[in-house]
Amino acid sequence: MESLDWISQLLNTVILRPYVFIFLGVSLIAGQRLLGNLRTLRLFVLTWTVGFLAEFSSTRIGIPFGEYAYTGSTRGQELYVFNIPFMDTLSFSFLLFSSYCLALAFALPTVRVGGTWCWSFDSVSRTSWPALSLTVMFFVLSDVVIDPIALRGDQWFLGNIYSYTYQGIYFGVPMSNFAGWAVVGSLSVFLFRLMEHSWYSTQPVPGHLVKQEILLGIGLYYGILAFILGIAFWIGEVFLGMIGVLLYVPVTTLLMVKWWRGDFLLEKAFSGLSQELPD
Repeated sequence: MESLDWISQLLNTVILRPYVFIFLGVSLIAGQRLLGNLRTLRLFVLTWTVGFLAEFSSTRIGIPFGEYAYTGSTRGQELYVFNIPFMDTLSFSFLLFSSYCLALAFALPTVRVGGTWCWSFDSVSRTSWPALSLTVMFFVLSDVVIDPIALRGDQWFLGNIYSYTYQGIYFGVPMSNFAGWAVVGSLSVFLFRLMEHSWYSTQPVPGHLVKQEILLGIGLYYGILAFILGIAFWIGEVFLGMIGVLLYVPVTTLLMVKWWRGDFLLEKAFSGLSQELPD
């Protein structure tokens, strides 16, 4: 009976939070194409575990996110793991993965292949400290937009699922929350790097030259951002929505500049090489 109840709660969670599982599904597809099945599974389970332990700790002793509590208002409607909604900890996995894809766009070297350019997905670059540091930065930045909107869940279909003990200075969110996200992101990518340099690092990735695989992850990152900002404007939090948009202007501009310069410089180098080759 307990197992049937668990399955029922899981199905209700999917029905209640379809957007979470759409994001999760896209991230798993992108992860499988970029990292392969085993690496994707390990990264997602690792991130979920770190995130869950951080939430479990924070809702009891306030570390690392600060003091907050889940209201339990959706108990019986969706699956909980102890006092924590299951869908909440799932979000860490696909947000970290999409942040990783965005970071790789900046950190990986580009190469010219068959008249187009792509990224070299070598083992050194994909686990370099610049790539992982940028991953953590984009991971935290995503929550700077997400958490204030989630805190206002009673104004949209998320519901009033949690509250902070002390009102924070950033739209009600305390700075400790973002420090906690930095801890979760840093620990997750550090452990992922350790695994990448362990015995299974010799297992091949699907491709050493990638483009669509990373673009799919970046599209997921911006899709989640667009979803949250859309909610902000829909519930009338225009100022909050504009802050979120402005936060991503520098990131998006740098991404477009790097994309254009990479393509332009590779085109120039390719043309120059063609001119130097003898007939």
